[in-house]
Amino acid sequence: MKNLFTILLFSCTLSAFAQTNSTVDKKTELDYKWRVSTPYFIIADPIGGGWNDRTSTQMIELHVKRNLDNKNIIGVKFATWRLFQPMGITWWDGVVDKIESGTEYYDGFLRETGIGMTYQRMLWKGLFASIEVLPQIQTYTDLDGNRIKNGFKVYNSYHLGYHVSIGKKKRFFIEPQVHVNQWFFDNNSPEGFKEFDEKYGNVFYFEPNIYLGVNF
Repeated sequence: MKNLFTILLFSCTLSAFAQTNSTVDKKTELDYKWRVSTPYFIIADPIGGGWNDRTSTQMIELHVKRNLDNKNIIGVKFATWRLFQPMGITWWDGVVDKIESGTEYYDGFLRETGIGMTYQRMLWKGLFASIEVLPQIQTYTDLDGNRIKNGFKVYNSYHLGYHVSIGKKKRFFIEPQVHVNQWFFDNNSPEGFKEFDEKYGNVFYFEPNIYLGVNF
């Protein structure tokens, strides 16, 4: 009987709390309903080298998001990039050293392009977690840009970061964050690519990033 009473009391408390939150959410108006953002390194990459350099990722990434309320944000992600070596080379594999030495370069390039969905959840103040799912079409080319083969993969990323608003109207924002990236169905690579892809896994841990964005 005591256990039943405890369960009922707990249920009533949760119900009251949910109703209170619902009332607060209804009264709270959003300053901005939409936001657009892009990673900072896309802007910085051409400065460090050149678009056609051997190690240029030629990356373009754009996020358009809708604020459902003060906690939940959904969006659409468009991204395209060019890989010159396997994405699965992690920090402890010496990813930076391998870029400098060129020991793990493909015999050509891999272009990956896709449109996907994102979900972002505000956890506490500016702290947030998000997940992004990006189906991608792959195009393998030689060094001269001639197509060798097509493929497909699903690229997922899991993010933990902090949202910092800028300006009196808080129209602009910065989101420093760290990612864990994971991909599936990436199994159609041709010779000259396959040996490197099979050498490394399908997860890249702890990728740091900074997103720059604007609310409207």
